[in-house]
Amino acid sequence: MCTIETAEIGHYRIPLPSPIKDATHVIPDFEIVTLRLRDTDGAEGLGYTYTVGKGGVAIAALLSGEIADLVKDQDAAAPGATRAAVANMIHWGGRGGATTLALSALDMALWDLVGRHAQMPLWRILGGGDPVVDCYAGGIDLHMDVVELCEQADRFRAEGFRAIKMKLGRANLREDIERVAAMRAHLGDDFPLMGDVNMGWTLPQAVTACRALSEFRLVWVEEPTDPDDMVGHGRILREGGTPIAAGENLRSLAEFRMLIDAHGVSYPEPDVANCGGISEFMKIAHLAEANNLSITSHGMHDVTVHLLAACTKRSRLEVHGFSLDDYITHPLPVEDGAVRAPERPGHGVEFLWDKLARHSVR
Repeated sequence: MCTIETAEIGHYRIPLPSPIKDATHVIPDFEIVTLRLRDTDGAEGLGYTYTVGKGGVAIAALLSGEIADLVKDQDAAAPGATRAAVANMIHWGGRGGATTLALSALDMALWDLVGRHAQMPLWRILGGGDPVVDCYAGGIDLHMDVVELCEQADRFRAEGFRAIKMKLGRANLREDIERVAAMRAHLGDDFPLMGDVNMGWTLPQAVTACRALSEFRLVWVEEPTDPDDMVGHGRILREGGTPIAAGENLRSLAEFRMLIDAHGVSYPEPDVANCGGISEFMKIAHLAEANNLSITSHGMHDVTVHLLAACTKRSRLEVHGFSLDDYITHPLPVEDGAVRAPERPGHGVEFLWDKLARHSVR
């Protein structure tokens, strides 16, 4: 049996060209925490997670201080079982939060090892049959005025995108409505347009806003309110007249089950970097399919393209604003509104480690 032999952890803080904001964050930089597992056959698997600037120290400490020891000598060919064994040993220190982000990186590295040993891409190992996945541009643009929004939309279209998400959650709802109206007029009636509130509205505000925005035929309004308010999401979806995407701040399969049971989501939206990893993401995808819902994704598009390629009931992949294109060897190209999951073994992401090292926190 091939087992895990060593683990190497990295922590990096990557500055953005200028601070960006949404309804709940001002973001000058983002963090990447990496985990490289090497097994007794000499293969290496890469896992990583991220934050919007804070929390990486805790994740890196969990990985280096405990998980690296716990995973040693575990079966390198059994991602789900190895992840579950480690999760069982560390859950008392906190379920969710940094613990789940650390487990996400671990699970990803284990699946990458499986793919590298099999010399197969992850999407094939997970049972996928169609590597071409529709995508959308995830704009982080609440700070932009209408002219800047439309100029950004034109750049996205020139880059090959055929769907766009914009930020919502200005202090005055009228401004949100004006911005969406301008984008709808600029893009045309049939162009897929989404809005993302980043938890910025109260429940009554969300119902009112979704009603007001319904005339603009958004594909969805994302994270309209507190992600813990499952029943509230059900009310927004029922009374607001606009589909809802949600889940980037949920940390378990059980939380997604509660949200779906509350009829609070049209498009479940896990993030592989914080929902527990590839193993949990695929369970969430199967849960969504069992409830006749199409899954979408949040962030980490270089890995998540494999997961959506393995889903038979899927919506579009988010190509996130926190791009790692400058730090990886094979950025994901967008062509006519879609991306193709690569054929490289595992997830196929390889960092430019020397370049990333300039931003090391450790």
